[in-house]
Amino acid sequence: MKLPVMPPVAPMLAKSVKSIPPGMHYEGKFDGFRSIVFRDGDEVEIGSRNERPMTRYFPEIVAAAREQLPERCVIDGELVIATDNRLDFDALLNRIHPADSRVRMLAEHTPASFVAFDILAIGDESFMDTPFAQRRTVLERALADAGPPVHLAPSTTDLELAKRWFDQFEGAGLDGIIAKPGDSGYEPGVRTLYKIKHDRTADCVVAGFRWHKSGGVVGSLLLGLYDETGALQHVGVSASFPMKRRAELVAELEPYRTENIEDHPWGEWAVAEAHGAGRLPGAVSRWNAKKDLSWEPLRPELVVEVAYDHMQGNRFRHTAQFRRWRPDRDPRSCTYDQLEEPVNYDLADVLGAG
Repeated sequence: MKLPVMPPVAPMLAKSVKSIPPGMHYEGKFDGFRSIVFRDGDEVEIGSRNERPMTRYFPEIVAAAREQLPERCVIDGELVIATDNRLDFDALLNRIHPADSRVRMLAEHTPASFVAFDILAIGDESFMDTPFAQRRTVLERALADAGPPVHLAPSTTDLELAKRWFDQFEGAGLDGIIAKPGDSGYEPGVRTLYKIKHDRTADCVVAGFRWHKSGGVVGSLLLGLYDETGALQHVGVSASFPMKRRAELVAELEPYRTENIEDHPWGEWAVAEAHGAGRLPGAVSRWNAKKDLSWEPLRPELVVEVAYDHMQGNRFRHTAQFRRWRPDRDPRSCTYDQLEEPVNYDLADVLGAG
């Protein structure tokens, strides 16, 4: 492979802001794997946010790149999988598997798509120093004849349309809006873009915690919500605390610690055989098999208010942010009913927008 921009390349990143800034280019924030596709003839490499190759996990995208992308190019975008016209991050996670036979089976049954939103090079020309407004024009020309599973991300400079997209696109599984300055070059690993995500709160039961990797302080709180059957479902974690606060949490959680795991709502999850059933508090990390995800049970009597952006199925897609304890809330009142449900929106309409 010999391109004007060679792998690995760290993708350009975004910093969070509260509202959509004016005077920029706007795109939906797709919830998938950030990937840069490098093509030089039949040679294709898919890079990831951590600059590690993802090529072996997505053979159908390698084939699509050879068929749909320019002969020699470097294109930034997002790998996504849709289920029932909505982005499905869990299906995407399943693709990170060591067995080639399983990867190829999943590629056939749950094929991925590539949503392109920037171009770094084409032919012998690099666009790393070219303003984004011009790169977008080049990208549109480069993908003018492309078709599924390669898509061009919708883009607009209309602030009012971006505000509508912010509300509508969530119904298809997108998690916000990306705003891009039109005059900026491509800066690998630098947060020169802006991301605007939904900000909501929920009251959750704290039914366990994990120790911090440094030891002796709390790493994360394990959050639960009661479903319609009365079962406490694990919905995610709250984990972003200063070290001083992590130490304080040890004392705050101490009165609720229990060794009676048999009566705990998540008692069966302490059994090793249960760990293969899904994303449970004690399950092995898909990304790092050496990461310690063991947990300490708590009596399900504490309620915490957390901030979250959106749901993936029946749990928080990202780490929830601790807001405050809620001693006034009955833990049994912490149900899914309190969560705001976005209006359904067809992913095909998202990809055809603009």
